[in-house]
Amino acid sequence: MKILLIYPYCLETRLHVEEISVPPIGIYYVGALLKENGYDVEILNCHDKHESPAGIRRILEEKKPDVIGFSILHANRWGGIEISRIARQVDPGVKIVFGGIGATFLWEHLLTHFRELDFVVIGEGEYPFFRLVKHIETKGNTAPEDIRGIAFRKDGRIIKTEDAEPVHNLDNLPNPARYFTYQHVTSTRGCPGKCTFCGSPRFWGHRVRFHSPEYFVTQLELLYAKGIRFFYFSDDTFTIRKERVIEICRKIIEKGLRITWVAISRVNFVSEETLFWMRKAGCIQISYGVESGSEKIRNSVLNKNIRTDQIKKAFSLTVKYGILTRAYFIYGSPGETRQTIEETLSLIFKIKPLSTIFYILDIFPGTDLYSSFLARSGFTDDIWLKHIEDILYFETDPDLDGETVLAFGRTLRSEYYRHLPRFVDSIELVQNNELSAHHADFLSRLGMTFSHGDYAGVREIEKKDRIAEKLFKQALDYHSDHRAYLGLGIIKQRNRSPEDSVTILSEGLEHFPDSEPLNTCLGIGFMNLRRYDRALACFLKFQESREALSYAVQCYEALGDYRNRSRLLEKLQAIQKTFF
Repeated sequence: MKILLIYPYCLETRLHVEEISVPPIGIYYVGALLKENGYDVEILNCHDKHESPAGIRRILEEKKPDVIGFSILHANRWGGIEISRIARQVDPGVKIVFGGIGATFLWEHLLTHFRELDFVVIGEGEYPFFRLVKHIETKGNTAPEDIRGIAFRKDGRIIKTEDAEPVHNLDNLPNPARYFTYQHVTSTRGCPGKCTFCGSPRFWGHRVRFHSPEYFVTQLELLYAKGIRFFYFSDDTFTIRKERVIEICRKIIEKGLRITWVAISRVNFVSEETLFWMRKAGCIQISYGVESGSEKIRNSVLNKNIRTDQIKKAFSLTVKYGILTRAYFIYGSPGETRQTIEETLSLIFKIKPLSTIFYILDIFPGTDLYSSFLARSGFTDDIWLKHIEDILYFETDPDLDGETVLAFGRTLRSEYYRHLPRFVDSIELVQNNELSAHHADFLSRLGMTFSHGDYAGVREIEKKDRIAEKLFKQALDYHSDHRAYLGLGIIKQRNRSPEDSVTILSEGLEHFPDSEPLNTCLGIGFMNLRRYDRALACFLKFQESREALSYAVQCYEALGDYRNRSRLLEKLQAIQKTFF
């Protein structure tokens, strides 16, 4: 029996692609349980609409699935519906199942209006979907009414079965890393918060469940063996249990997993000891939901229940341990005014986040905001028959003007970027010899965001190369750092200082002699100085590198050595042919 699990595309393009481009970890757990029981399962990520309808049709004709399960967040529900319609054309008998948070809160709406769907899995999906697949495989020898946690149509009626029991011991689930490769991992399910804009509390049942540190680190270890070195720890609140976090970090270090990772937390669940161990184990960024500088909006409206002093402390400590702070802010909330925006800016200037994401307040099913919206508007779930991803709160509030709210967002972003250099200048790292190399890594990473990364193209930030150069030099004051040497070398070349570039890159190669980027950059520096023999020595170390060989070809041409130029050109063409 062939089962295809699909993560469909969204309607709209995302500014922060990484937050929507990866299938939720739940789809891998579902797939792992099926594989553990002998089923042929494949996961298809269609998030970026990389396939046309004709392309999707070809995939479905090739795969010939008996069952297709869709992971629906909410914004991708129309993508799921569109692919379902194609699947029905390819094979009218294929069974279509929607699951995930988006399907859980709109199960009746979806089954009422979209005949393409056969079933909806409600809530935690592993065992309900597995039992449903067994039901389909046996062609109805078991009654669907006996499967907890699903909804379906029967004799013209929509039937919802009893809620499924949650998985009490998460470690009993098969480890998905044994079967799949991915970067988004989670060690918990649920969140201690009860924010009015978030569906997590209702979906997970208002409590947090935990994988053991052993299970979670084994998952990392399995993925590490497959070549994964960077991870997103996607827990709603990774740091909720201090001792458990420290144990996870110790195990990462003990197993020699040289990984980097980012995490999400709440400002009232971090401590110095936790941050120390997280940094040692490879954490490079923590995202905190701050939401607003207005206490009233943050706590009374959004029910965030965090204090300003907790926010200040968390941001100060996090940066102190060389972890980049990212702050989530929401604007356009009930009661938002120019004054509350000024309060948010005032808080930003105090906590000095090194990265921010600003969202307009959205209303999604499964949230308190959505329940309130339905109650006061008289609308029903049928509002989602519109070809929309979400409902912006300001569209439902006569006291908020859309243009004003959008202007609030522009103000927040421009003022943040304008003050960011000052935030960088204020960085003070804890003096701890165990963290010297980590501090160098932190500073050089931050430097690269200004010279080559997210901030390089932001016009509100002035003298970006100067900021980056200062950070690279600070990094080298702590420890030799590959990225810092490379960044300085590139900046010197960009500033037409090839001699200075050659000097700093040569110093870097004393520490990292086998680095292809450092050798390549140094070779380019020698080429700029017309010292082609020295440049060749750098490039010819990497005989399988297209970039290095292309520069070597140019050097031989400049030297008039056409015999070696022709030889290398043939090799380069062969490599390119193999690559493509």
